[in-house]
Amino acid sequence: MRRTIAVLGMHRSGTSCLTGLLEEAGVYLGDVAKKSPWNAKGNQENSRIMALHDELLRLNGGSWDVPPATVAWTRDTRIARDGIIDSYRHAALWGFKDPRTLLALDGWLEAMPDLCLVGVFRHPLLVARSLQRRNQFTLEQGMRLWLTYNEALLAHHRRHRFPVLSFDRDVFAHSFTRLVALIDLPTGTGWSFFDPVLRHELEGTEHPLPDEVEHAYRALQEIAL
Repeated sequence: MRRTIAVLGMHRSGTSCLTGLLEEAGVYLGDVAKKSPWNAKGNQENSRIMALHDELLRLNGGSWDVPPATVAWTRDTRIARDGIIDSYRHAALWGFKDPRTLLALDGWLEAMPDLCLVGVFRHPLLVARSLQRRNQFTLEQGMRLWLTYNEALLAHHRRHRFPVLSFDRDVFAHSFTRLVALIDLPTGTGWSFFDPVLRHELEGTEHPLPDEVEHAYRALQEIAL
């Protein structure tokens, strides 16, 4: 029986790490980036999926950093999606990750109703600081974007009820071990892809957050493994 896993999470929130760990646990990723300027181990993303999502967001009047209010899939984007799925036809267990999936998930579920979802989140200020370094966003811009993506994560969780991990916690690796059991992946001891040294921007979360952001972050903490 074939299974597909989709990793859901905001940019700069541990999605690459989680996806790399899933690969270690036996999930086939295909041809993904294993090195990038802002990620020493690569972002683990399939360029075809990234291009599809970029085009989909463009057609709906937005982009990854200016998310459209709604995302409607067209005939051509569905054809492109189905071609990507078909390219994994020989893999019994495969997965993909792209933060834009949070904005485009309905189209993937349309094609794969049994899609296994796994979420991950990170403190909004840490994400905002990372975006400030990488994209020259203001902290306000970064937290506003964090809120859009993570409200989508919470909405998807309310509808589909899937495991969600916190990338902030020191027990992230332990939570991943629990996840492996929950979604029935091959078990193992120690996950070499996770390197705490590469988890940057760990300090300074004591500063107050905007009320909406604080509320969303607490809601995510409540559902985390």
